[in-house]
Amino acid sequence: MKAEDKYKVGTLTPLECHGERKRTIGILSLGCPRNLVDSESILNRLKLKKYPLVDIDKADVAIVNTCAFIKDATSESLDAISDLIDLKKEGKLKKIIVYGCLPQRYKGELRDELPEVDAFIGKISFPVYHTNGNLRFSLTPKHYAYVKICEGCINNCSYCVIPKIKGKFTSLDINSLLNKIERFDKDKVAEVNIIGQDITGYGIDLYGSLELPGLLKRIVKKIKNIGWLRLLYLYPNRISDELLNLIKDEPRICKYIDLPVQHINDRILRLMRRHTRKKDILKVIDKIRKTIPNVGIRTSLIVGFPSETDKEFKELLEFIEEIKFERLGAFMYSREEGTPAYNFKKQVLNRIKSERFNVLMSCQQEISRSINQKFLGKILDVLIDEKDPATPEDSDSGGGAYLGRSQYDAPEVDGLVYVSSKRELKPGDFVKVKINDTLEYDLVGETP
Repeated sequence: MKAEDKYKVGTLTPLECHGERKRTIGILSLGCPRNLVDSESILNRLKLKKYPLVDIDKADVAIVNTCAFIKDATSESLDAISDLIDLKKEGKLKKIIVYGCLPQRYKGELRDELPEVDAFIGKISFPVYHTNGNLRFSLTPKHYAYVKICEGCINNCSYCVIPKIKGKFTSLDINSLLNKIERFDKDKVAEVNIIGQDITGYGIDLYGSLELPGLLKRIVKKIKNIGWLRLLYLYPNRISDELLNLIKDEPRICKYIDLPVQHINDRILRLMRRHTRKKDILKVIDKIRKTIPNVGIRTSLIVGFPSETDKEFKELLEFIEEIKFERLGAFMYSREEGTPAYNFKKQVLNRIKSERFNVLMSCQQEISRSINQKFLGKILDVLIDEKDPATPEDSDSGGGAYLGRSQYDAPEVDGLVYVSSKRELKPGDFVKVKINDTLEYDLVGETP
């Protein structure tokens, strides 16, 4: 595959090109939705300054927004840069600008290793959201969006480089956020995902208190058209009764709790510097399920943390078998330079990490299959994302097959609902779907 084909979409991101006015700019964004929001912010600045934005294969200047959270992300970023360098050597690019986590983390090393890159830029100022109608460049489909409410992290887990990359925890002013939400509401965005490294810490730096519930209350009073608000990453220790009751009572907030716990063994949790214990995790999960009927809990776990024993891994496995999380992601521990855990003794062999990962995910697969079977015959609200590209359209009825999501499925992360409809549907539609089949991670249904 040619490099210009691999990155052909103007998919995402950048920043102001020093002196490169009037030159066309192509954009590539890598990593998580938080990077995506940064990319949109940069694009809006470029758009406001009338830079022409094009596909990379038509660009004079390529900007890549990088991720360097773990080794795999770093490798992906370096591969993307290498492909752009090839285009530059072929005369198809004049300039390459590398932005984001990679240059922020490896400031002193990249210039010597990648002399073909014209500029390395780490952090830019935190995005400020305005009501200016011209300041809108979305990199997601039109019917859903992300709003980042804070930057950085206050947890300082021993395995994580985020504090070094992102700096001190910073919340965005409530009024600025409300401006952004108002813009999305006027554009009739169906789903808004509220994101940050840890959104439960929102407001502690600006207002001296945890203000996520207060922010959400102001948002729900303001919106008229947004159907779903989804909260992504709630730190276990800062989930308050006020927040849970708000999620329970407000129909527009998805009954979806993103609760990364990382492990359950107390010794491993201490080494991870997670500031929580097994009994605390079990208590908050119990409280969530008792407070919010039919809630879906997503978690993430790390296997193979330094010195993790077979017994401690078995404890983790028994934990997920007992709790039966509706959604779960697992990761093999990545040894990252600059973190306290990098120097921990008894690093676990990659072979063992891989074995534990496979065992855990096989266990979760069966749990997910069992949970999905409970939806058989039930009617769910489903947000339509797109026409199913694998299924031909029903030309006689105007309907067809579609891909959608329930409130328990975050975009690009969780499962799908395969929807058959006798009428035409479009992205952003909310429809009632009767579930008539289940898969390991996905559901299948039809509009009544």
